[in-house]
Amino acid sequence: MWQLFQFPLCPFSRKVRLVLAEKGVGHELVRENPWEKRDEFVDLNPAGETPVMVEPDQGVTLIGSQPIVEYFDETVDRMPMIHGNAQLRAEIRRMVEWFDLKLYREAVEPLLNERMRKRLVTRESPDTRVLREAMRVASEHLDYIDYLLDHRRWLAGPGLSLADFTAAAHLSVIDYLGALDWRGHKQTKDWYAVMKSRPCFRPLLGERMEVIVPPGHYDKVDF
Repeated sequence: MWQLFQFPLCPFSRKVRLVLAEKGVGHELVRENPWEKRDEFVDLNPAGETPVMVEPDQGVTLIGSQPIVEYFDETVDRMPMIHGNAQLRAEIRRMVEWFDLKLYREAVEPLLNERMRKRLVTRESPDTRVLREAMRVASEHLDYIDYLLDHRRWLAGPGLSLADFTAAAHLSVIDYLGALDWRGHKQTKDWYAVMKSRPCFRPLLGERMEVIVPPGHYDKVDF
C-alpha cells in the first residue's frame, strides 16, 4: 500500500490528501515533522520536505505535491484534476502555481512560522508585525478569489479542478491558524463551504494539532 509521509498543517500534504481521497487511492498516513530532519526521511527526500509518497512493494518514491498529484492524475481515471483543452489545462496549472508559490510564500509560510513553528519548535513569541502583514496579504488573496468566482464557476474555469483543491488546502491551513477574516468575501466563503462539504475534506477538518486549537468555525460547513 502507498504510504504518504506528511505533516498535518503542511498545505502541500493537504493538497495531496484531498486529491488521493477524490481519486479513491488507498494509502497510509505517516506523520513526519520536517524540522526533525530524520535520516530515514532525508534518504527519501534530500530536501527534507513533505509530502513524499512511497510504495515499498513496487519500489516507487514520489516527491513533492505537484509530481505526486500529476502521477495519480495520469494513472487513475477517476476525478480528473487537470482536464480540458490545452488552454484550460494551462490555466489550471497557472492557478495551482499561484497558490503553491505566491499564496504560500506571502501568507501561509509566515503564518506557519509565527503561529506554529515558533510555538512547537523554537519556543519563541510570534512577531505581531509579521502576523498582521500575512493576514493583510491573505485578505488580498481572498479579494482575488472573489474576482475569479465573479467570472467563473470554479477557480480555473467551468469545471472543478486541481486549482480548487490546491487553493482549499492552503486556505484550510490559514483558517486553522485563525488568520482569515471572511467578512466581505461572500463568493469565496460560499465556494469554500462547498469544498469543505466534500467527503475528502472530513478527515482534515477532524484533525487537531497538539497545543494549537483552530477557531470554532473551522470544521463547520455552514460558518
